[in-house]
Amino acid sequence: MSNTPEHPATRAPVLVTMADDIPGHEVEAVIGIARGSVVRARFFGRDFVAGLRNLVGGEVSEYTKLMAEAREQALGRLVSHAEEMGADAVVTFRFSTAAVMEGTAEVLAYGTAVKLK
Repeated sequence: MSNTPEHPATRAPVLVTMADDIPGHEVEAVIGIARGSVVRARFFGRDFVAGLRNLVGGEVSEYTKLMAEAREQALGRLVSHAEEMGADAVVTFRFSTAAVMEGTAEVLAYGTAVKLK
């Protein structure tokens, strides 16, 4: 067994869970906080259609899609950060959102990067 780091392409994917632990695995070490964020802005095309939907009620699917894309991008950045840290997993994963300025929102994905035995 070599002490050289594995090539990224041969590493197992980073496990991500909202739980405090991963069944069947034992945490060897806590590495630190892994995070990934994205700030997304609305744009006129979506705002126009969303405004029309707002008049008749119901789900504003344009914004639902925008926020889903932002969550996926933030999660991808969290996984990349955890990989850079040498983590095998991220436990206690969470999302957080905040308004940055009018018409923009930040989606932050964060959790505890750990090394598994």
